[in-house]
Amino acid sequence: MPGPYLFEYCILRYVPRVERGEQINIGVVLYCKEAGFLDMRYRLDEGRVRAFYAAADTDLLCLHLRSIALICKGDPEAIGIASMDQSFRFRWVAANRSTIIQTSPIHPGLCDDPAEKLDQLYEDLVR
Repeated sequence: MPGPYLFEYCILRYVPRVERGEQINIGVVLYCKEAGFLDMRYRLDEGRVRAFYAAADTDLLCLHLRSIALICKGDPEAIGIASMDQSFRFRWVAANRSTIIQTSPIHPGLCDDPAEKLDQLYEDLVR
């Protein structure tokens, strides 16, 4: 059955110093239960990140982003959480944290194609 599908998404944000509250968007995670879809897009522009915070550990940041991607895909390399259902994995990724990668509130919407919508959100909010 084609859409429209109800979807939820959150924005991934780099927050180098939590106490300052400054952030830049680095990714988007989209979940659509009806379509069985959970995926993310991210871009780590090292020049932009270092301009934002010169002491950024971009290797660590890349490791965290790759881990989130594995969790979204349900890849066994992500041990534990990746074996949970998509809804649990999305809620876990989107949960509030006080770390260098934080998420926006979850936003809902309707779309005909979740993968296409994820690409659109990525272009609009991250690139």
